[in-house]
Amino acid sequence: MALLPILHYPDPRLKKVAKPVTHVDDRIRKLVKDMAETMYAAPGVGLAATQVDVHERVIVIDTSETKDQLRVFINPQVLTASPVKTLNEEGCLSVPDIYEKVTRPESVTIRALDEKGRAFEIEARGLLAVCIQHEIDHLNGKVFVDYLSMLKQSRIKNKMRKLERETA
Repeated sequence: MALLPILHYPDPRLKKVAKPVTHVDDRIRKLVKDMAETMYAAPGVGLAATQVDVHERVIVIDTSETKDQLRVFINPQVLTASPVKTLNEEGCLSVPDIYEKVTRPESVTIRALDEKGRAFEIEARGLLAVCIQHEIDHLNGKVFVDYLSMLKQSRIKNKMRKLERETA
């Protein structure tokens, strides 16, 4: 397993739309393991392949307190989304140390494949629902910052560029 470099906003590669995984094989399983290791080390609760510059529809999430309940979503699709919306504070490994409130559906039903290529459906609520929607956005070339006002987006971009210069 290996730690993967995480792209930081406003890197244009974060805007790429991920392609569906055509076959769940050892390469995809290795990607899942490397993504999980990277997410846990960061530390974070979710990571999309787009964030590690792999533009395939793969997500790893672990919202547990104990960090031992990894969930894998390959080719995730939202089947239904609650009409009821909630406002939650979100952060992102690609936008370190920035937290903002984003409105999303309260619950979603997802269809995906697991790391063995088996199809499953799950209804998610709360933090898991937020994480799934956040990570699917990454696969679609969208970062949570895109939901914010232009002024907030501009401030975050400037903050991230300054951070990049300081750490370069």
